[in-house]
Amino acid sequence: MSWLAGIPRDEIPWFPIIDADRCVKCGMCMNCGRSVYDWTSDGARVVRPYDCVVGCNTCANLCLGQCITFPPIEEVRKVYQQHKVWPKVKEELKKEGRIT
Repeated sequence: MSWLAGIPRDEIPWFPIIDADRCVKCGMCMNCGRSVYDWTSDGARVVRPYDCVVGCNTCANLCLGQCITFPPIEEVRKVYQQHKVWPKVKEELKKEGRIT
């Protein structure tokens, strides 16, 4: 089940941004299940931004240095509205029998 309902991922403005000056190299972001980050001698770097799950910000919530931010969720919501994602997702959920 796709949260994107057919929209190419690179059209969704959702990805982590690291403020390197605030990074304390705690490594929490390296727990990312989508492997968005690579570790370097300078700490984590975002190398696969569009592998990030849209809406997920667990890395930012758990970052010790609070150095990870994301674009405003309103930008994602605008794209969802333009592409009528919500009705498409609802239809998929109905087909899967997850909602009636």
